Amino acid sequence: MITINIQKALYGSSAEMNLQVDLNIAQNDFVALAGQSGSGKTTLLRILAGLEDSRGVIQVGDEIWQDSDKKIHLAPQKRKIGFVFQDYALFSNMSVKDNLLYVKKDKALASHLLEITGLTSFKNRFPNTLSGGQKQRVSLCRAMMNSPKLLLMDEPLSALDPQMRTKLQNEILSLHKEFATTTIMVSHDPSEIYRLANRAVVLNLGQIINDGTPKEILLQTSGSAKFSFEGELLDIIKVDVIHVAVIAIAQQIVEVVVSEEEVGTLSIGQTVRVGTKAFSPIISG
Repeated sequence: MITINIQKALYGSSAEMNLQVDLNIAQNDFVALAGQSGSGKTTLLRILAGLEDSRGVIQVGDEIWQDSDKKIHLAPQKRKIGFVFQDYALFSNMSVKDNLLYVKKDKALASHLLEITGLTSFKNRFPNTLSGGQKQRVSLCRAMMNSPKLLLMDEPLSALDPQMRTKLQNEILSLHKEFATTTIMVSHDPSEIYRLANRAVVLNLGQIINDGTPKEILLQTSGSAKFSFEGELLDIIKVDVIHVAVIAIAQQIVEVVVSEEEVGTLSIGQTVRVGTKAFSPIISG
């Protein structure tokens, strides 16, 4: 069990914000941290890693990693964690294998991790000769070299194309299960959260506003609606006697007919939700 009860004052671009998190996380859980940018997700990861201070208590199993009242603050290198960053953070002057062995001189484990992630043939290559997906796999392997009790990932796949993201998601899940680690990952990708996590925690302005299974958190339909998507209103075009709203949803632009009354409540640039009533959808691959 991981117990997190911390507070920290944050100073954003607009106002002061109080990060206040009270969580109990079961061993081997895969928790996704979601929420708008600036809500405190990355700061929480850094506090867990010991890279930033805060008030409160962090306990992992029988170990106290932090207790501000008792002046306990375990150094990052003494916390059995793995951290996967967005920017890979690899040593450019070391080969792939040496990047792993720098963490722990365990050649058997390094070879096993490289094999799992399909990197064996790249073990003698240097990071600047690798693709983004390959670099992130190396970063993931390096994070697992200490068989961490807690794996922290800050949007590790955000810079990758969809096909590579899916491949690495599968590898992350395999490593999570094989090493029986507890994982906390920051993500803005609903499909990633649904695929990987068994629990989703949503932060807003430093506070937990939602906590449940990915399905409970992500499924935004109600009543007779079968699908519901959030997007940005780009334009409203009048065509003869009807109005058409042009909305950006994910990587697609859709057009939706809206009534005269609805037009009066909408403004360009706002975030809107598009829902559909019950019907028979067609899925094609």
